Amino acid sequence: MSLSFIPLGVGDAFSALHYSSCLAVEAEDQVLLVDCPHPIRKMMREASLATGIPLDVDRVSAVALTHLHADHSSGLESMGYFSFFLLHRKLELLAHPAVAERLWEGHLAAGMECLIEKRGEAPNDKHFEDYFEHTPLSTEAAVRHGPFLIESRMTYHHVPTTALRIHAGGKCLGYSADTAFDEGLIHWLSRADLVIHETNYGVHTPYEKLAALPADLRARMRLIHYPDDFDTEASVIEPLRQGRRYTV
Repeated sequence: MSLSFIPLGVGDAFSALHYSSCLAVEAEDQVLLVDCPHPIRKMMREASLATGIPLDVDRVSAVALTHLHADHSSGLESMGYFSFFLLHRKLELLAHPAVAERLWEGHLAAGMECLIEKRGEAPNDKHFEDYFEHTPLSTEAAVRHGPFLIESRMTYHHVPTTALRIHAGGKCLGYSADTAFDEGLIHWLSRADLVIHETNYGVHTPYEKLAALPADLRARMRLIHYPDDFDTEASVIEPLRQGRRYTV
């Protein structure tokens, strides 16, 4: 009944050291991916080898998508195709309507809207619903997916982005997703048992802002999406390590 997670990646969009930030969250033998960068199956395979926990597309019950930047969503095409061709099922996507609004036309359609299903035949038109099942997340109420109860809150970022609170097994995991520093968001996340917060340059959250938070909150916080030059050893907040299992 425990709530656990494995960071499949901890880096930012420019990292040469780590995969892009992504979490495999597990409860009651169900795996929920939080975001889906490329190469997602390689990321899951390496995490499986590191932890001894089997992870692959067939174990993923859904993807909770925080936003459409490629370092968080570029693996959806391969996941969708793998589910379609090999698992013969649709991939469930949990995303706020503002996040999902341009997912097909603005992101996936260019590679997935035409499909030759038999050699020698013309391509068939395909649509989002052929590959995916969309379950809308809400900022007004929690949404149930299997053992997970998911709450959402919009963040301050370049494109529509949602932070998440994921409840399961009597515990709550908070995830900031990409965001500038936001005291209201910090307060919202602080109700979780464990908070995963990004830190980076530009329109992201400066480490110094997080390091100035009260000690009891810092003790329940872990860092993700940090740049390659981030000094993980000097940080007063524990940075997540790629491919390690954590229990909330």
